[in-house]
Amino acid sequence: MRALCWHGKGDIRYDTVPDPRIEDAEDCIVKVSSCAICGSDLHLMDGYIPFMERGDVLGHECMGEVVEVGKSANGLKVGDRVVVPFTITCGRCEQCRRGNYSVCENSNRNAALASKMFGHTTAGLFGYSHITGGYAGGQAEYVRVPFAANTVIKVPKTGMTDDQLLFLSDILPTGWQAAVHADIQPDDVVAVWGCGPVAQFCIKSAFILGAHTVIAIDRVPERLAMAREAGAITINFEEENVLERLKDLTGGRGPDKCIEAVGMESHAGLGSLEGALGLYDKAKATLFQETERPAALREAIYACRPGGIVSVPGVYGGMADKIPLGSMMNKGLTIRTGQTHVRRFAEDLLRRIEEGQIDPTFVITHRLHLSEGPEAYHTFRDKKDGCIKVVLSPN
Repeated sequence: MRALCWHGKGDIRYDTVPDPRIEDAEDCIVKVSSCAICGSDLHLMDGYIPFMERGDVLGHECMGEVVEVGKSANGLKVGDRVVVPFTITCGRCEQCRRGNYSVCENSNRNAALASKMFGHTTAGLFGYSHITGGYAGGQAEYVRVPFAANTVIKVPKTGMTDDQLLFLSDILPTGWQAAVHADIQPDDVVAVWGCGPVAQFCIKSAFILGAHTVIAIDRVPERLAMAREAGAITINFEEENVLERLKDLTGGRGPDKCIEAVGMESHAGLGSLEGALGLYDKAKATLFQETERPAALREAIYACRPGGIVSVPGVYGGMADKIPLGSMMNKGLTIRTGQTHVRRFAEDLLRRIEEGQIDPTFVITHRLHLSEGPEAYHTFRDKKDGCIKVVLSPN
């Protein structure tokens, strides 16, 4: 089959690779009808996530049709239309029973490696390095799904397009979880760092959950425009000092809730302190003395109103420096983060899509064939051609 594969920093190729096969009785094989490039895929492309190997198949947002089923994949059959969440979940460990699917105790086949890195293992993830299991991803014609019955989301065969359903795999529930973690109240001012695809769903979710005001922070005109269309007030961090502007917009109090939807490759904005720390982060990352550039996280902690919540869907992979722990502790902030527990929210979000409360298609700017994926990675990363979200089709 054909697939998008990682061959080193900045080197994504459209390769021929072996077809996946059933390896365990709980597996299924899905013929991919649609897949997407996620912002966190760019961390792989840019070399920030460790333990990638040349030839690894990329991608953790996909959906399609079940074409083969292991004998113990109960409840699944050939012909089922499914969305494949990025997290692989066994469904029976203590964490899965608690609904904490992204920290499944059984699905990461490289659990020992993850434990050395994080202190404990986390769930296996599709197409996201060998620290999360080394599973082949879904930017391919076919994908093998372990623990299939507990991992995939069955969706209607007709009446809904792939574009409406595909983002149940990651970015829609990720944005939703980030807003849920913020415990939004009716009079809350919510600030969202970033206006990429996940952040756009954070903004939508915050309004649905009752936020009074949402303020969105970015520097890309097309992304800021999309946030304004959703009803957010916007700040361009290259033109305004974010901390000062947030104080102006909140009467000096600061946002009640802050959502950091940027992650490890954030850029510093205006302001002498943040500019200096941004250069520090970049220098240390270049010298491999730090794996993150946490400018957005740092700013969210400083900005948040005392007693507030900082919710972090942005991806981090290793060690970060210059985190303002004093600000966090003395202001009594609550920090909530984590990979998304997709299955926890899937049924509710599917219902909201069916009822028209959420139309996830608004973020899509580019639809391309899978073979155009390598160029699309660069277009997305470099924010060229107004690119916000790329959907790929293998067919």
